[in-house]
Amino acid sequence: MEQSLVIIKPDAIQRGLVGNILQRFEYKGLKIVGLKMIRLDEALLKEHYAHVAEKPFFQELSQFMSSSPVLVLVLEGPQAVELVRLVCGISPTDMGSIRGDFSLSTQRNVVHSSDTPENAQKEIRRFFSEKELFEYDKDEWRHALSLNER
Repeated sequence: MEQSLVIIKPDAIQRGLVGNILQRFEYKGLKIVGLKMIRLDEALLKEHYAHVAEKPFFQELSQFMSSSPVLVLVLEGPQAVELVRLVCGISPTDMGSIRGDFSLSTQRNVVHSSDTPENAQKEIRRFFSEKELFEYDKDEWRHALSLNER
């Protein structure tokens, strides 16, 4: 099974959207194997957003992402990275997705999700120790997926 990292951002926390967002992932059949609330500090933000740390907008992004605690979670399932990105959507115009239904802005877009399986593994290791990730049976998969899809 594949895993993906999601960050429920400060705008979602402040607007009381956590339950709705988690519900979307659970309804899609993804398994939550790690979940915690943290406050992002400057060092962690520079590491996570290294690809844009030199951009003019990084300072505002950093201030926003550290303005409130965030929830970080690891979701697991078949093709989890692709599936999570579909559930999240790309922009506020993707109606039916998390961003389409809940975000008001392209920059403050309520969630982050891993973009590739390789980046997912790096991001998961950045935010979670092995002891913070849990293995358990999700019997639902036996009923919702064929043998070759599990």
